[in-house]
Amino acid sequence: MSSAKARHALRLSARVSAELLLVFVMLAVSLWLLGRMWSVVWPLVVGLLLTTLTWPAARFLRRRGWPPALAASLVTVVFLLVAAGVVALIAVPVASQSSELTDGVVEGIQKLREWAAGPPLNIGDAQINKAFDTAVARAQEGVGSMVGTVVTGVSTVVSGVVTAVLALFLMFFFLKDGPKFLPWLSRQLPGRFATDVPIVFARGWATLGSFVRSQAAVGLLDAVLIGLGLWILGVPLVLPLAVLTFVSAFVPIIGALFAGFVAVLIALVSNGPTDALVVLAIIVVVQQLEGNVFQPMIQSRGLGLHAAVVLLAVTLGGSLAGIVGSLLAVPIAALIAVVWNYVREQLSEPPGEPDGTDEPDTAAPVPS
Repeated sequence: MSSAKARHALRLSARVSAELLLVFVMLAVSLWLLGRMWSVVWPLVVGLLLTTLTWPAARFLRRRGWPPALAASLVTVVFLLVAAGVVALIAVPVASQSSELTDGVVEGIQKLREWAAGPPLNIGDAQINKAFDTAVARAQEGVGSMVGTVVTGVSTVVSGVVTAVLALFLMFFFLKDGPKFLPWLSRQLPGRFATDVPIVFARGWATLGSFVRSQAAVGLLDAVLIGLGLWILGVPLVLPLAVLTFVSAFVPIIGALFAGFVAVLIALVSNGPTDALVVLAIIVVVQQLEGNVFQPMIQSRGLGLHAAVVLLAVTLGGSLAGIVGSLLAVPIAALIAVVWNYVREQLSEPPGEPDGTDEPDTAAPVPS
């Protein structure tokens, strides 16, 4: 073994390790700062996602000669009306049939007690009452923690309302002044950054739009398939449940679980345990098809990511940051891919110059 080559390899490994360590330290500091500013960053992210959803309508009005402020105002008002209509579409039928649902819940509990009293469990009323008294006693003992949980829940709801209000205001300003941002940013940056950064931002904006559209397509597919199954079984509140399924598709994991739980519960109290099991099977099959087939295929086409990358990104995001991480994992992965592709284009050999091969580099930008 050559001692000179060994020393060179060790020095190279040490230098690369030190550079990687500095990169990881920078990433850790950036994530720490992001966490400290999360109360501002999260409404900004939600506002951007809402803007990608509503921008086509605002752009249509602006191209028809509408002033930017008027177009943004109209789109924002229409968005609020649609959101309120969706809430009403879910809440009104549920409220009108609340008495039937309540009677069904009581009847379902009574059936469960009768089933538990028979073989093979043979649980008597005394045992059920004893278990109920024990549960009440434990609940009374943990009243302090329950109050803390309620306070935390109220704080979460208030924080969500504040985030929604800020996101709506940001959406209005993005719709109104969004096209002015890239020219302004180009004037603020020096040298080549004045060209590179706006291009990356424009590509990132198109990527976010693809993400929102793909999520809407997946949610619509889930709503149609699950709604069709509920309609065939004769489960009430089919339309509100389908709308709830569509809306919940924008919140990974928890959204699907919540919508599925509501559908199974309504099927149980209205149609009985057999149809409830059938609804549960339908939801499980649709969710498996969505998570393993439809969502990776649609998002990989819209975002330029392989289906395996989408699955790994969602898994990693969920393990690192829970629900929010799962929600943001795919667009962040797509934005990283946008930056990487642009850097690779800029570092590639331009067409016509030798790069050590007989074929030109296909990653180089094509002149327009």
